Amino acid sequence: MTINCGGSLLFFHVPKIMGIVNITPDSFYDGGKFKSEKEILRHVEHLLSHGSDFIDIGGCSTRPWSKSYPTKEEEIRRVIPTIRSILKEFPKSIISIDTFHSEVAKIAVEEGALIINDISGGDIDKQMFPLLSKLRIPYILSHNNMMGEINNRKCREDNTLLKINLFFSRKIFFLKKYGVNDIILDPGFGFGKTLKQNYQLLKNLSLLGFKDHVILVGISRKSMIRNILKITTEEALNASSVVHSLALLNGAKILRVHDVKEAIECIKLIRVYQKS
Repeated sequence: MTINCGGSLLFFHVPKIMGIVNITPDSFYDGGKFKSEKEILRHVEHLLSHGSDFIDIGGCSTRPWSKSYPTKEEEIRRVIPTIRSILKEFPKSIISIDTFHSEVAKIAVEEGALIINDISGGDIDKQMFPLLSKLRIPYILSHNNMMGEINNRKCREDNTLLKINLFFSRKIFFLKKYGVNDIILDPGFGFGKTLKQNYQLLKNLSLLGFKDHVILVGISRKSMIRNILKITTEEALNASSVVHSLALLNGAKILRVHDVKEAIECIKLIRVYQKS
């Protein structure tokens, strides 16, 4: 499996790490943590120095209890100076823009972002796919049962894997029609899914995407971990490593994480285990 990222082919025989940079006041773990450019750059340096392959920048919290989204203008105000600062300080960084607004994505790519990470799968902003046809950059396609305003309603589905694969196949069909070839699949852990469905997905990751696409997993410190163990977000690092290891064993090729060093350790140990 490969993706063309900024003119370079990225290979996934060794899974990769996507480090999270949330420029938000209300993200579930690190909301409001970075209040200055200096703090952001220090965090990015930490992520890169520990082995992060991608830096995922988001200016809009999508936690399940969010009541509303910031405006596009506010999101742009948050993320664009951050992208500029990071690329000035770390020019070789591969930046992913975490947004469901095509306008935000367009400006971010003009400033140097190389991947679009859209948690809505193109359903919130119908101009996202037409934009991708012009940009021709990698796109992270997410399955999400919580479209529109974020809410706490859980989608009670049977045949979860089948329905998610049907969703992916339909979206991939349209993306291909728009000329988008580098598609990364994110099953959307925690986005409108029950606890049982989340673990069904984790156990059966290898059945998603028909083995033709890179699978990205975003589980780091999420409620599907915390609710079982009755722990806080701050206490969820060890458990996140356990779940990351399970994801790797089941075919994940990108881990989107808060804690890069520990995720890299998971990759190293799982690779030794798989080769033994």
